[in-house]
Amino acid sequence: MLDILQPAAWPRPKGYANGMAGTGCVAAISGQIGWDSTGAFASGLVPQVRQALLNILAVLAEAGGTAEHIARLTWYVTDMVAYRAAGPALAPVWREVMGRHYPAMAVVGVTALVEPEACVEIEALAILPHGTAP
Repeated sequence: MLDILQPAAWPRPKGYANGMAGTGCVAAISGQIGWDSTGAFASGLVPQVRQALLNILAVLAEAGGTAEHIARLTWYVTDMVAYRAAGPALAPVWREVMGRHYPAMAVVGVTALVEPEACVEIEALAILPHGTAP
């Protein structure tokens, strides 16, 4: 179980947590992009975010983890204007894949990613309860 770190005098963030704390097995998930298991890319930012999140959950499942164990996500996006505009479309995708779990997050604008078709890459840090990992 992760605890949300929220200073009492601060406004509550929307869609993320200021911090998370927990004890257990740490799983570091490398940057995942919006391609499927065949290497085919989803078309556009929102579908690529969905696939990248699904890819994170697939890797995390190998350690016995689920979305609720994710303590931090770092997003790298190639077009911040498109990211900001996609906000309303990202919300239902987030809820579909991640539920109502909102870890600590950062979004970083980058000029390019290693895979030219990728418009987003997301890395994760998860904390699984002791005894969860294989």
